[in-house]
Amino acid sequence: MGLLLARAVSFCRAVTTRPLVARLLMALFVAALLYPLTGLAMPVGPWRWDHEMGASTLAAVKVSLGLTTLALLIVIALGTPAAYYLARLSGLERAVFEGAIIVSVLMPPLALGLLLSLSFGPTSPLGAYLLRLGVATSNSPTSFVLTQVYVAMGYYVIAARAAFAAVPRELEMVAGLLGQRPLAVFARVTFPLARLGLAAAASIAWVRALGEFGAVIVTSYYPAGIPVRIWIDLQQAGLPAVMPLLLVFLVSALPLPWLIHMLAHRDGALDA
Repeated sequence: MGLLLARAVSFCRAVTTRPLVARLLMALFVAALLYPLTGLAMPVGPWRWDHEMGASTLAAVKVSLGLTTLALLIVIALGTPAAYYLARLSGLERAVFEGAIIVSVLMPPLALGLLLSLSFGPTSPLGAYLLRLGVATSNSPTSFVLTQVYVAMGYYVIAARAAFAAVPRELEMVAGLLGQRPLAVFARVTFPLARLGLAAAASIAWVRALGEFGAVIVTSYYPAGIPVRIWIDLQQAGLPAVMPLLLVFLVSALPLPWLIHMLAHRDGALDA
């Protein structure tokens, strides 16, 4: 493995000395990553888009976009302070906390869904208490959002922590010595320097939550979001019924992260 990595690094160094070759190889690499999009043009038969399919698609889009937006706001609100705190830790304490967060990221989606249904279900003490308060934790908007928060939180915190860790501590200390309060230091120094990484973290969390299927189908089969609706349509009517919703899914999932990424880089270029 070490020899293979060394040869790869040596190859990359050689390529970077030849800009035209490097650009060609990069273009081929990107084309290979985007190749699956050609599946939209593959022959699967006439796309089915009757009144029934259109109504179910619209309902799934409303569920996914509305509840995923709420889940993302919760992830950002809770995950940003946690990521900032982790970025300021060091040694064993940070390793322990990060290790726990990584466990949540590595958990298989289906296993996570089953564990959430058990730990928040009506047979658990917490689930029973919430149910007495009128909060259903299974097959409800609450369970949908809760599952998405658990699915996306670890990804956001890890990426956001890296963004905060890249901000030089010296700049924050200088701002503090100049009389800036901690909140002002964060708003004027830390956040502007970390915004590219935070934008990437939010984009990852958005796509991860919106596209989650394994955990959501266990905890919240209803209301059906886009991934569950695609699975239902695939089982009931095949690919012709899936293709319109698949296209809607891509249009729903990709623009927001792409827009956040481009705006962040545009602001960074203007600042430079």
